[in-house]
Amino acid sequence: MHRQNLRSLIAALLLLHANPITPSRADDQAASNRIQEEIWALPLPLPMFAYLVRPVGEGPFPLVIMNHGVSLKPTDRSFFPLIEFRDAAKWFAKRGYLVVAPVGTGYGAAAIDIPEHGHYGPFFSKVGKCSNPNFRAPGLAVAQVNLWIIDYLAAEKRIIPKDVIVVGQSAGGWASIALSSLNPSQVKAIIIFAAGRGGRVDGKPNNNCAPDKLVETTAEFGRTSRVPMLWIYIENDTFFGPALSKRMHEAFSAAGGKAEYHLVPPFGNDGHFFIGSPDAIPIWSPLVTKFLDDQR
Repeated sequence: MHRQNLRSLIAALLLLHANPITPSRADDQAASNRIQEEIWALPLPLPMFAYLVRPVGEGPFPLVIMNHGVSLKPTDRSFFPLIEFRDAAKWFAKRGYLVVAPVGTGYGAAAIDIPEHGHYGPFFSKVGKCSNPNFRAPGLAVAQVNLWIIDYLAAEKRIIPKDVIVVGQSAGGWASIALSSLNPSQVKAIIIFAAGRGGRVDGKPNNNCAPDKLVETTAEFGRTSRVPMLWIYIENDTFFGPALSKRMHEAFSAAGGKAEYHLVPPFGNDGHFFIGSPDAIPIWSPLVTKFLDDQR
């Protein structure tokens, strides 16, 4: 799609999907701030849709990018929700951030494969065979998307270019670790929830594709990563349990990375989906608030 057409689509979507929200909890100053939800088409080198929520007003605003996880099943990707982590995104928006949650290529409407017509939805997050997985490249691919988003929104004067936070869950958290290894000057902090790749092979809990390789690649990212990071994992995460996440953190830190690690108590049936629940906000928000305050 041409850039001009994408701009027109953005304008139409803004008109159709703008939705000001006035929270009702008057005892919380942040909750009283009015925010607006939108759906954007981002005219990046690899175009994609994104959920966006921001304070009502002209801005520019500090930016939060939220990276979602990965499903390796094409059917699951085709039904992937357009808006994920909505409550978490709104939490950041109420505190003054413009929040962008891009829908990765190969998800939703972009996930349609029609081989007989030569149509394949782009999906670049596969890690290959467990005998020799490539964890590094898929993480860096999504990290590049984050850099495109920052550049685009800065050029549009929507954001404060040097005031960017990146948040990621699962494979999106892994991409955020990868991004930290590039040390982009615009990104002042990164927060990850249940980050990793290769979890639950064959649907089995705590059955990682190649745990030693995952730890090794985490250390590779740590060697060049100097962005302050907050790592949040959950005791009953069946994708990346405590033993594995602690190994990842130790390897990352030993290599030179800057990461504050927290393991929170069990949450729900599977703590891997912690960030997606509004009930988790009172648990993680104090950790995030303190971490971000420390970066000022």
